[in-house]
Amino acid sequence: MTSRRFSTLLLICALAVAGGALVSLGTLHAAGAEGASSRLDPLLDHTTAVVGESLVQLSDVECKESVSQTKLGKNGKVEYEENSLFDYVVLFQSSSGEPIMVESRLSKEGPRHSRNVPLLITNGFSTLLLIFHPYYAGDYQFVDLGEEPLDGRACVKVHFQHIKGLRSTTALMLRGREYPLDLQGTAFIDKASGTIVRINASLESPMEDVGLRSLQTEVQYAPVKFQGASRAYWLPVSAVIDVESVHQHWRNLHRFTAYHRFETSVKENIGSVP
Repeated sequence: MTSRRFSTLLLICALAVAGGALVSLGTLHAAGAEGASSRLDPLLDHTTAVVGESLVQLSDVECKESVSQTKLGKNGKVEYEENSLFDYVVLFQSSSGEPIMVESRLSKEGPRHSRNVPLLITNGFSTLLLIFHPYYAGDYQFVDLGEEPLDGRACVKVHFQHIKGLRSTTALMLRGREYPLDLQGTAFIDKASGTIVRINASLESPMEDVGLRSLQTEVQYAPVKFQGASRAYWLPVSAVIDVESVHQHWRNLHRFTAYHRFETSVKENIGSVP
């Protein structure tokens, strides 16, 4: 079993330098932009409360995580691909109000044929909704982009952008040195419930000096209904991460399926004991 403690999201890739690199895609926050519309502020307040509840729900379940790691050529076609399957758990902790996630994977299936090809290793993107956690207020601006339906839901598009010069929870770690990253993106928030349905994020500008040309990610969430639960849990269903360096291009796809709650599993195991 492998586990990782993070209050940031983690991306590990072999850039065109020795030793590779570690990118922490940080937990952001919900501070309404100055002059925000009258709708945006209450929506963000609602969403921050929902995010806190979602963290508790996420730590109450386990699932199967399939990971597809691909290396792409200049034409965008797949040059090499590896597929793996894990038992996946994310546990939530809090230290002085700071949300800390402990991500654990137990390998179930590895790639049938593995070659010595540099691949992107991505962790923690299931919790990209931490962008809207209230603990991390002050570093990002939010703008109401209007309403747009998504998957049959009435959603509000909210743009977020890192405020340059303020604390960044996103950094590229290369040879022991941290390079803060400026992220921007869009979240689709259910107008009625304040639930985050989808988040897209990317670099504001390339970081050519360290070989990172682009980073884009999309995470989708969906309702999962459990027996005995009064309401559906909103949980991650997929995460796509696309990274380009000077000489390399990778794309990873994470899928989260077969969710079940811990308490259900415990009851079943106890009931099976003679």
